[in-house]
Formats: sequence, structure tokens, C-alpha cells
Amino acid sequence: MIAATPPEQFAAATEPQSTLLLLVRHGETPTTGMVLPGRAPGLHLSDRGRDQAERVAERLAGLPIDGLYSSPMERAGETAAPTAALSGLDVHEHTGLIECDFGDWTGAALAELVGLPEWQTVQHSPSAFRFPNGESFVQMQARMVGTLEALCTAHPGGVVVCFSHADPIKVAVAHALGTRLDLFQRIVISPGSVSAISFVEGRAPAVMMVNSTADPLSGLRAPRVRDRR
Repeated sequence: MIAATPPEQFAAATEPQSTLLLLVRHGETPTTGMVLPGRAPGLHLSDRGRDQAERVAERLAGLPIDGLYSSPMERAGETAAPTAALSGLDVHEHTGLIECDFGDWTGAALAELVGLPEWQTVQHSPSAFRFPNGESFVQMQARMVGTLEALCTAHPGGVVVCFSHADPIKVAVAHALGTRLDLFQRIVISPGSVSAISFVEGRAPAVMMVNSTADPLSGLRAPRVRDRR
């Protein structure tokens, strides 16, 4: 006699797998909030930034992480390091997670930039702006969204942690929300924060959390069966 499959088991077997992407902004640096560092090398975490990185690792500890990816910038890699040490996973650099290319504005003081006419375009019509000799916001969003889709394909049904930067994370969250690019500046992404997006093939992404800096994250994903042994 063949036993009937319980409805709940059948539902679990047929339900498409979701891939959980956690987008972590790097911790604070000595120039956070004062300049546009962009892709200039040599910028490292401050003491507070290193504390934030340790806190991120502690918050991620209860999750069954499949992959760790980081922007090539030092501040992102340093933020990822404690999570790598605690999880035993290697961090893979991915250029798709890198900061926006600010071109001629790289290293400029924010206090000077806010007085420029172009700054209003950056804040209110970013889809129409390209940094002089740098990247446009449209290009940055396409790069970031394409990167995250590729990582979902590489880790179907898994948990992937990406260490990146404020603007790339903001445009990714805006895309997942279905928010037009010109409104992405309304999203706040703080240093050391975690945002969560769930992807299921054939469905619109689901934004589960934005700019979280406090609570443990283990509740975002149940442990795998093999992890319960």
C-alpha cells in the first residue's frame, strides 16, 4: 500500500526555493559623511567601523550562509572579515558590488558639493545624472541588479551575504521595491546596516528588511534539516 503524501509535505516539495540576499553596508571610516571616497584606494575602517563589522558578524551567526561576497574596496573587505572568520567561509571579491564611480568628484568634500547646481540633480533627478568622467546612476543600478541576479543563480535557495556601499545598496533596494530610480535617495542605508531581499524565480523580489542595525538575523531563514542534527 502506498501512503499518501501529507499536504504540508507536498506543498513544501512544490514551493519554489527562495534565495535570501543580505546587503551589508561597510562600517564607518574616518571620512564617512564628509567626503565622496568613491573608488579611491587606501580608505580603511575607523575604530567604530571595526566594531560595526564585529556586530554584523554576530548578527549573522545564526544563519546558514552559502556565500560571502564583497566589493573590492578595503572598507568593504574589512567589514566582511569578522563574518568570514566566524562562519569559516572565504570572502569572494566581486567588482559588481563596488562603489559608484564618482569620476572627477572622487574625494570631494560633501560641504563643497552641496553648493553645486548639479547636486540638486543628484538628489532629485538622479536618473538624469552621470558623474563627470564617471558612472551614471542608471549604470550603477544596472550593474548592481545584474550582479545580485547572478549571485542568486549561483546560490539557488541559499543565503548570500554581500558587503557593499550605500548607493549601490539603495538602488538595489529601490529596484526590488519597484520604486523608480529618481526616488532612491529617500532610502536610508547606514554604516554597518543589513538589508534583506528574497528572490524566487519567476516572481517579483520581496524586500524583507531595510537598514537594520540592531536585532539578530537568524529569524530570516530557518536552519536546514542537516543543520539540526
